[in-house]
Amino acid sequence: MKFCWCTLHVKNLEKSRRFYEDIVGLKVDRTVDAGTRQILFMGEGETQVELVYEPEKRRIDVGEDINLGFQVESLDEMMAFVEEKGIKIEAGPMQPNPHVKFFYVKDPDGLMIQFVETMN
Repeated sequence: MKFCWCTLHVKNLEKSRRFYEDIVGLKVDRTVDAGTRQILFMGEGETQVELVYEPEKRRIDVGEDINLGFQVESLDEMMAFVEEKGIKIEAGPMQPNPHVKFFYVKDPDGLMIQFVETMN
């Protein structure tokens, strides 16, 4: 069995697409028009992020104990990049051991996004 995607319901599809494309670096893989629902699958490779927009859905509940983690080459460069884009760093940087360090931002709907650098 393999993990296929993580589904995120969003309030604004374009705003969320721009965040995951411009900040996280995911490209739109495919779109699905499902009647009143618009769906974007983003990312290349084994696991993707699925953004679902339903105009009639007024409330998005992302939960407090869930985050998505994305590996980056340089944590310092990523921190400078998100700050340049006006995105607030919510927590970090943290380095719980000599092999990993990370920080968190929020996506447009308030989901915690973790950027992680692993070191050899």
